[in-house]
Amino acid sequence: DALHTGKAKYSSIFNYPTLQWADVGVIGWLVDGAAIMNQVPICRCSYGPYARAMIRVCKEESFHQRQGFESLMVQMQGTPEQRAMVQDAVNRWWWPVLAMFGPPDAASTNTAQGMRWGIKRISNDDLRQKFVDATVPQAAVLGVTLPDPDLKWNEERQQHDYGAIDWDEFWAVVNGNGPCNKERLANRVKAHEDGQWVRDAAQAHAAKQKARQMKEAA
Repeated sequence: DALHTGKAKYSSIFNYPTLQWADVGVIGWLVDGAAIMNQVPICRCSYGPYARAMIRVCKEESFHQRQGFESLMVQMQGTPEQRAMVQDAVNRWWWPVLAMFGPPDAASTNTAQGMRWGIKRISNDDLRQKFVDATVPQAAVLGVTLPDPDLKWNEERQQHDYGAIDWDEFWAVVNGNGPCNKERLANRVKAHEDGQWVRDAAQAHAAKQKARQMKEAA
């Protein structure tokens, strides 16, 4: 109810639209790849049940990431139009994926507590950097250009420098004002309302069963 009325907020990378079929591969490659980068440290956290669950999630995400990358490899061997579709999808998803790691460490209010509890082992900025460094060579293999003119190798740091993320856009998504937030929420509310008859029928059936049991017991 809190979600449907707008009281509860949620953050999701899928508040961005998928405009064409190349988005499927890019989502697998970038979104699921970032999810793995986020989740692997949790697999080694001190809270056992959480860690065991995340190991299974990581295996599933790894399949999605590999499937997405391989589908893009096929598409990039296709027509100029197909290659252009892939590049367009990369251009649209790159920055939202980088923001997906969470706000900068200086603005992350939950990092310190997560580190203390052993649930969070690597900070947002360090995970983001690790993802960038891993993804740049993958993009070179695919033959796509990552949409960041400031992206370059820093010999001194032995890491890639990259441009500034639009954190205003990130917080707009978190606060329910992303490109597809209202559409997704409206679909969820509609599905809930359309399914009211199922809940009513289940409750009526349960009440009927209870009345029958009470009658038999009497």
